[in-house]
Amino acid sequence: MAITNHRLTPEAYEENFRDIHPPFETRDAVLVEANRCLFCYDAPCTKSCPTGIDVPKFIKQIATDDLRGSAHTIFIANIMGGGCSRVCPVEKLCEGACVYNLMEETPIAIARLQRYPTDQAMQRKWPLFTRKPSSGRRVAVIGAGPAGLSCAHVLSREGIDVTIYEKEAKGGGLMTYGVAAYKVTPEYCAEELNYILSLGGITIQYGNELGKDLQLEQLRLQYDAVFLAFGVGLARRLDIPGEELEGVVDALRFIYSIRTDGFPSVPVGDKVAVIGMGMTAIDAATQARRLGAAEVTLVYRRTEAEMPCTEKELEIARLDGCRMHWLAAPEALTGADGRVTQLRCRKMELGPPDASGRRAPRPTGETFTLDVDMVIKATGQMPFEELVQDAGLRHRNGKIDSATHGLTSLPGIFAGGDCVNGGKEVVDAVQAGKLSAVAILEYIQSQPPRPAVGPIDPSIPDHTV
Repeated sequence: MAITNHRLTPEAYEENFRDIHPPFETRDAVLVEANRCLFCYDAPCTKSCPTGIDVPKFIKQIATDDLRGSAHTIFIANIMGGGCSRVCPVEKLCEGACVYNLMEETPIAIARLQRYPTDQAMQRKWPLFTRKPSSGRRVAVIGAGPAGLSCAHVLSREGIDVTIYEKEAKGGGLMTYGVAAYKVTPEYCAEELNYILSLGGITIQYGNELGKDLQLEQLRLQYDAVFLAFGVGLARRLDIPGEELEGVVDALRFIYSIRTDGFPSVPVGDKVAVIGMGMTAIDAATQARRLGAAEVTLVYRRTEAEMPCTEKELEIARLDGCRMHWLAAPEALTGADGRVTQLRCRKMELGPPDASGRRAPRPTGETFTLDVDMVIKATGQMPFEELVQDAGLRHRNGKIDSATHGLTSLPGIFAGGDCVNGGKEVVDAVQAGKLSAVAILEYIQSQPPRPAVGPIDPSIPDHTV
């Protein structure tokens, strides 16, 4: 089998995984771009941002040299505004809504401008928020990803003591473990996490998984409220013959390994097929190529017009030399000595629209075969249905049912982010956490305080700033 590792030099890895969206190099360049902004009234860029960042305001603050004010404008709406400036699909959000697009001119580089004051704030450790005195009320948050951290920060600002329980060894969720390394580095994720925690009043207990190390009913008894933000993560199966062959891997697990083990330690094939055409599929394909794969082919059952990823993401894959097989669906995997060697695909055509509004693919009766030594599955993640069911929460196929701003079917239990919506963008998770925090505050104020008790297991190491 051709899967191997240690195939590139340190210099090659550094070149292949350098920042794909570099910041402005000079202050003058920042000012030139900021002064292109028309500072629209009722700005469409702000409307298109799920967290409602006042884009014209923060750009005007940059232009007038008020970087602290600019950073505050961003962070008050989105405490992970620095990370989102790196990973958000801005071409279909703020930059896609910029009025310059209607003039057939280049839109304002909102993401790069947003990065400038937020980077300054974190590097210089500006204390932009003041925490109210502790009220003695306590909230447990399950998951230290964008939704959990956003909720925790809003609650802590109001004097609520927050304990976050995280099953991994680091915080940040998919920002830390599931995004391409050339978009956001592990070092940046750690810096962003530390900045959020610097407010105080937030403790993270790592190595704690809901349903294994702690139970929801126990948390309900010890905290004034609980916020569930554990996301999704179970890889969606292809359900085709040969899926258990060696060399067939899950995209998130592949990206996770890159983030945790380092570039030289991650095995990659010479001929790689990636199933799917979402953002995760693109991240997996481009990183496989940058790790040394000779050929990478993306296989998607619809056409380019229906793909979930953005045109900009697809262009990254094309520039990296990835090939695309449109209107193709995996049918079977075959192998030798227990290792995958071929992927057989059905040729598809598009019929009437399905429930998603996109034209539904259907087989034509024809097939073709790709020679492969690695197949990466990137067809989405499934909710933790068993976990949700065991917790007694009302749900829809594992996605937690929640009322306005996250209240679930159980009193005092709130939920937000991917565990509710099934998987959206980082910025959507941040907004869900922010809105849920407001609802939690209202709920707590209407309830008597819980008895003062310690964490679930005080022997577990925590991270308190």
